[in-house]
Amino acid sequence: MNVITKTITLADGRTITIETGKLAKQADGAVMVTMGKTMLLATVCSAKEAVPGTDFMPLSVDYKEKFSANGRFPGGFTRREGRPSDYEILISRLVDRALRPLFPDDYHAETFVNVTLYSADGIDMPDALAGLAASAALSVSDVPFHGPISEVRVARIDGEFVIDPTFQQLENADMDIMVAATLDNIMMVEGEMKEVSEADLLNAMKAAHEAIKVHCQAQLELMEAVGKEKRVYCHEENDEELRRDLHEKTYEKTYALAKSCNTDKHSREANFEAVREEYKAQFSEEELETKAPLIDRYYHDVEKEAMRRAILDEGIRLDGRKTTDIRPIWSEVGYLPGPHGSAIFTRGETQSLSTVTLGTKLDEKIVDEAIINGKERFLLHYNFPPFSTGEAKASRGVGRREIGHGNLAYRALKPMIPENYPYVIRVVSDILESNGSSSMATVCAGTLALMDAGVPIKKPVSGIAMGLISENKGTNYAVLSDILGDEDHLGDMDFKVTGTRDGITATQMDIKVDGLSYEILEKALKQAHDGRMYILDKLAETISEPRPDLKPHAPRLVTMMVPKELIGAIIGPGGKIIQGIQSETGATISIEEIEEGGRVEIAATNKESIDSAVNRIRAIAAIPEVGEVYKSKVKSIMPYGAFVEFMPGKEGLLHISEIDWRRYETMEETGLAEGDTIDVKLLDIDPKTGKFKLSARVLKEKPEGYNENERRPRPERAERRPRPERSERHERGEHRPRPERPDRNGQNFDEGTEF
Repeated sequence: MNVITKTITLADGRTITIETGKLAKQADGAVMVTMGKTMLLATVCSAKEAVPGTDFMPLSVDYKEKFSANGRFPGGFTRREGRPSDYEILISRLVDRALRPLFPDDYHAETFVNVTLYSADGIDMPDALAGLAASAALSVSDVPFHGPISEVRVARIDGEFVIDPTFQQLENADMDIMVAATLDNIMMVEGEMKEVSEADLLNAMKAAHEAIKVHCQAQLELMEAVGKEKRVYCHEENDEELRRDLHEKTYEKTYALAKSCNTDKHSREANFEAVREEYKAQFSEEELETKAPLIDRYYHDVEKEAMRRAILDEGIRLDGRKTTDIRPIWSEVGYLPGPHGSAIFTRGETQSLSTVTLGTKLDEKIVDEAIINGKERFLLHYNFPPFSTGEAKASRGVGRREIGHGNLAYRALKPMIPENYPYVIRVVSDILESNGSSSMATVCAGTLALMDAGVPIKKPVSGIAMGLISENKGTNYAVLSDILGDEDHLGDMDFKVTGTRDGITATQMDIKVDGLSYEILEKALKQAHDGRMYILDKLAETISEPRPDLKPHAPRLVTMMVPKELIGAIIGPGGKIIQGIQSETGATISIEEIEEGGRVEIAATNKESIDSAVNRIRAIAAIPEVGEVYKSKVKSIMPYGAFVEFMPGKEGLLHISEIDWRRYETMEETGLAEGDTIDVKLLDIDPKTGKFKLSARVLKEKPEGYNENERRPRPERAERRPRPERSERHERGEHRPRPERPDRNGQNFDEGTEF
């Protein structure tokens, strides 16, 4: 067994170990990455041949966390890991987006990268190591790959950048971003911030890149030590003569269409399609069986070249805009009467219809994952139905794209939700039209819908997607504001930036080319800032601030604190008390035990229900006071008195002698029955037992000439004098002699009897 290990030392003294040659040796490449007690196994397997007709890179990246890694059982009935969680999907996407551009353009074999967390202690964050592990597995394999790359998390804590912080450190960060890069270039950025400046974001990326260079160097040394040659492959059959002929006959027509300033997406696509079909018309059906796939691939290259040359040479985009122009925007709030808030945001041919629903603690999302556990009070869900792009196909539920785009919008808006806002919030964005940056439309529509719902967000948030067209390793380039879908597909960068007027709240960037300089990134950030400000002005024209009140049908919610020891009294045995309050008042009540005490949330659609529930809970949570008079309800009748409930959840004995000034021999004489109400006064509370001494007679006028000595209180049960101690009885001669023990036949045994 030839085990090879490389070690990376971080600035704070922690180490990362990359080990290969010990585990999963039948995979094309496998490494175990270890940091402290956190261990991830990454494997890569790639088919030897491509599926015929494949003209793209069929890459699948899966990140999985084993519950056993943290000594936990999975939830659910089966008690085993199931479908990937949203968190696992998001990490898979981060790794995929960094790796995909680095495979050769002509490599089309199915490739599977799996990263599995096998050990963790909740200190070091495993997601920051997933990209390093995946790249190292590819690097030691024979799979063609233009790496290595690595990913690191960079956080700003107390003004200082920290690489790969611990879970605890991250709690104090105002910036949390993941950065992927090669030895020379930034490839991917994603993260959230608390209104930081463009310069701060750029500096964080530079700090991350310096750390990544060390990771990449270690992988290069590992590759050299393993010494595995990259495989030889041939996944494309090309016809260079056909390529040249197609270019000569279609380029000029395509270039004219690229700068025709056609603003309609479907019309523009149809025009390009017509040029391709016109070229195909010269071939017979038999010839097209082999040539059609090649023509489609080569014409895609012609479209890409024409679009890029029109922008770089003449500054003309597909829809006629200048590089800094943003498409026409219109928006509307309160469009839907049913939700608690709604908005439409339309920018060009991209449209989001977003809704806001307000809920209570019972609507919180429970997060139960291998490492991360807790609850979410702010939810954002993004839906991308096929009709939004005019596709005739069924919607198959939420995919990785929806989860990723929704997470970006979630990160953008979450910092603007007040920390102690009592409601659980769910924002849903349905994309009704799409032609570029629908996630940014979600941010804008979500902002409008939140303000329409009366949620007091700190500041409005807008977002914009930036693109890039470059050549000659970035020496000639154009940064594009508010990119179209085609400009994303045919361009070199997709850089999404969200923020308020005071700073950036979230970002996501994918780079598709080598040689992207920090100068280009700085220009893109500056242009994005100007675009965000323009969009914020447009949002303010629709609604400038949150509505002063919730919609009439939105739940009203009151939060109150009660002592911890009274939580049980409010809930009651088997939940009887709290269920009764909810049933009688129509309010929804939830209780959470926190450090300060019991946090009670009461929600209802009308004030009367809330007030009634609040009064009931306050009565339960109130501390009985000696000397106070209470209206009580008879719960049960005993021979010696009646048990009455004088406060919700608090009962005491009203002794037969305390019902009236007259003497009753039996409870039947009092006329009291279960369910009757009677006013009582709390006379005393036994400090040892906590029992309450109640009286009704003290609230009545004492009869004239009443003699207290003639009326002795009846005991609750028979009383007897305490027996004197045994020693005292012996002194007085009161002890009884021990009886003789009888034998089995009834005879007495004499002392000394033998058995």
